[in-house]
Amino acid sequence: MLQRKRSTPPFWRRCNVSYIAMLMACLLLAISALPNLFPDQSWLHIDNPQRGNVINMHTLTESLNHEGYQVAKGIESHDEFALLLKQPSDSANALSFIKTHFSESKSKIVAHSTSPQWLQQLGLSPIKLGLDLNGGVLFVLDVDLDKAMQEHLTSIYLQSKATIRNAKAHGIRVVQAKDAVELHVLKNAEDNLAVVLNDIQSRFTGLIATSEHRDSLTKILLKYDAHSQNLFNKQVMAQTLTTLRGRIEELGITEAVTQRQGKQRIRIELPGVQDPAEAKRIIGATATLDFHQVVEAGGNPFNVQGGGVVNLDPEAIFSGEHINNASVSKDEWGKPLVQLSLDSVGGDAMSAFTKRNIGKPMATVYSEYSRNAQGEVIKQSNVINIANIAQHLSSRFSITNMQSPQAAYDLALLLRAGSLTAPVTIIQEQTIGPSLGAENIENGLAALMLGIGITLAFMALWYRRLGLIANIALLLNLTALVGLMSLLPGVVLTLPGIAGLVLTIGMAVDTNVIIFERIKEEKRKGRATYQAIEQGYNQAFSTIFDANVTTMITALILYAVGYGPVKGFAITLALGLVTSVFTGVYVSKALSQTLYLKLTNARGVKS
Repeated sequence: MLQRKRSTPPFWRRCNVSYIAMLMACLLLAISALPNLFPDQSWLHIDNPQRGNVINMHTLTESLNHEGYQVAKGIESHDEFALLLKQPSDSANALSFIKTHFSESKSKIVAHSTSPQWLQQLGLSPIKLGLDLNGGVLFVLDVDLDKAMQEHLTSIYLQSKATIRNAKAHGIRVVQAKDAVELHVLKNAEDNLAVVLNDIQSRFTGLIATSEHRDSLTKILLKYDAHSQNLFNKQVMAQTLTTLRGRIEELGITEAVTQRQGKQRIRIELPGVQDPAEAKRIIGATATLDFHQVVEAGGNPFNVQGGGVVNLDPEAIFSGEHINNASVSKDEWGKPLVQLSLDSVGGDAMSAFTKRNIGKPMATVYSEYSRNAQGEVIKQSNVINIANIAQHLSSRFSITNMQSPQAAYDLALLLRAGSLTAPVTIIQEQTIGPSLGAENIENGLAALMLGIGITLAFMALWYRRLGLIANIALLLNLTALVGLMSLLPGVVLTLPGIAGLVLTIGMAVDTNVIIFERIKEEKRKGRATYQAIEQGYNQAFSTIFDANVTTMITALILYAVGYGPVKGFAITLALGLVTSVFTGVYVSKALSQTLYLKLTNARGVKS
């Protein structure tokens, strides 16, 4: 009995959900990689509220050209100027020149994308370049955790004095020791001890109290054990990282890398920054702001900025940690001032204090840490402002009598970003020029192109038709990897990252070689080509998966313990493993089966 020969179904009928998902993933990653064909341009934005009276576009352009910063293009809008320099590497120096000679105008560097509008509307941008490719500045900061603990114990000491005074706990005296706070309690005052201890321990969690009894005196030792001190150090490091990131954002640097390095060090990479002076001034400043009551007798003496000494209540009304926002403005005489906005805790403290002390003076104390010639960290505090409280204040008020607009600007920036609770010292500083970064990019891309070219030629000559499929998968892998690195936030491409790209190409080829050799073995066993392809991919998958998992573990370890370029290499390697498996196994298999089916249909060969 004759039967009709069943032909192989066309490809479009065999398309299932997995094929469509692979196609959509490749399309998405390819679109994500497109912005890398359109490099960003760095524009200088100059805000000029008094445009007609201060500067104009012609004056600004002529001044920059005269200093050697050649302006390629200028755009004037309603309230600002935008300038594009012929040499992008001059942007940082030109910005410093503008701030020095046109201090009335705020200026910043803004990265403008040159990609098509539809890509920008999708929120897509090129890969962020690291320090060794884009040039910039590297800082390594040391955080003095011991000094932070001493300052914390001082706060406990001052709060203990206030608690004893408010509770009227006579017979209890507080003494500050080297690494603890002591409460000396007379026998007739032991009834008040529980109230004082409960208040202190509720304000400072983790504080442990141990007692020592004598004939007429009980000594209570308040200190942190090893676990609590460890937790305190972690909190200080986390707060320092958060504050430094806030300061960097205030400087307008969006591609910075700020990470912890070791126990008490922080590594900061600022790509694209060529003039480290401003960044160093802001990042390295360990500034705090406190508000104290001026007292006529007693208290602690403080130096007044500009000369003189004043006595202040050692207990602050509130500190800079309660400041939500700070902005620069001018008073009715045109002098600079800083407008402050407090949170609810700071607002309540300010309201309660000023309500009781209208007509009395209040001082603003600016404190900064520095190292002396012996390398010791010292705290320098100066009164920057003394003003009589004219009315009941709450969460909004101003600091006047600032020395200069730049001083007001720096103070507002530091207060917006937050004050550091621990002293930080810059122990390493390195500047990488943009020309070196451009040379690294050129050499890295040349190595990448050479590696890809040799690999494509080898696969095409050795495996012929299957080699063509491997080459297509290889190019898709590179595109997918670039698209994935562009899509994920926080991924930065470094020079070792380019080495990771080259390594990924080699690993992707290894995947195809393993699969194709399996296919050859299956064909030698007498299997049909389509079955050999199916079995080859299925049998090779476990080997490929095991090899990639072990490499992924290494990449994760490098990412966890590495810094800077090492971390960049680890990120590229890990993402490259994911894209290699995706394109080398799944996409390559779909292409192989599709090509074989089309050839068999065209020749009428039975599978």
